[in-house]
Amino acid sequence: MKNIAVIGSGTMGNGIAHVFAQNGFKVSLIDVASEALNKAIGTIEKNLDRQVAKETITEAIKKSALANISTHTDLRAGVKDADLVVEAATENTELKLRIFGDLEEACGSQTILASNTSSISITKIAAATKRADKVIGMHFMNPVPMMKLVEVIRGYNTSDEVTREIMELSKTLGKVPVEVNDYPGFVANRILIPMINEAIYALYEGVAGVDEIDTVMKLGMAHPMGPLQLADFIGLDVCLSILNVLYEGFGNPKYAPCPLLVNMVQASHNGVKTGSGFYTYTPGSKDLVVAARFR
Repeated sequence: MKNIAVIGSGTMGNGIAHVFAQNGFKVSLIDVASEALNKAIGTIEKNLDRQVAKETITEAIKKSALANISTHTDLRAGVKDADLVVEAATENTELKLRIFGDLEEACGSQTILASNTSSISITKIAAATKRADKVIGMHFMNPVPMMKLVEVIRGYNTSDEVTREIMELSKTLGKVPVEVNDYPGFVANRILIPMINEAIYALYEGVAGVDEIDTVMKLGMAHPMGPLQLADFIGLDVCLSILNVLYEGFGNPKYAPCPLLVNMVQASHNGVKTGSGFYTYTPGSKDLVVAARFR
């Protein structure tokens, strides 16, 4: 593989583009808005500058990585030469199905189609195409340039050959790929998101405050970040979306979203990206303003 297309230039999309470009791949970064693409390139450059300052890469690697990225607002133009397309759009089933239907028409027959979905069925996504054997999940972790794990998710019809190819490709990016099967939430979010939901229930039921819950998990379980602050970083709307996928997929009440989480999302308190979640943040940054919104 030489040519990679990444659909979606948000936090995950620009991180995925960054990692591929830094490792010598030609990357087409695709989004519907040129403003979003300009912002993404600025973010990538800033993150590369940080790597140069830490001496993890050289200035030459930074320049080469930026030169490897082209931007497109037209999907067909962006994917026409792609060996692999990685979709990193919003975690919305209907949107992803529409994108993969469009990719089926726009891409060559040998192009592998991957989704960075954190919970939605790869088998369901693949059904929007005529190449289910070439559809696979590549679930990168955030922040993509730093985190080593890639969940490689096999849909029901994903071929052994494509799985092997994506596992090896992930290793060339300096990642550690883990092969998993296609069930709601896969492994990472099937375990992580219910833990976050239970932490929210503990707050909702008055067991303890935000600081106390996060401190217990940080000091007692050696987690680098408490579950409520982590939820803010993930996005409370994303947490709710994943819980709904788990709840609908398994039909088990243990995955039912906490009413407090539902209310916060409805009120647009989605965490870092809105400046307010379980904690309050400086607009446009991840810096805490106050310790917690709830006591």
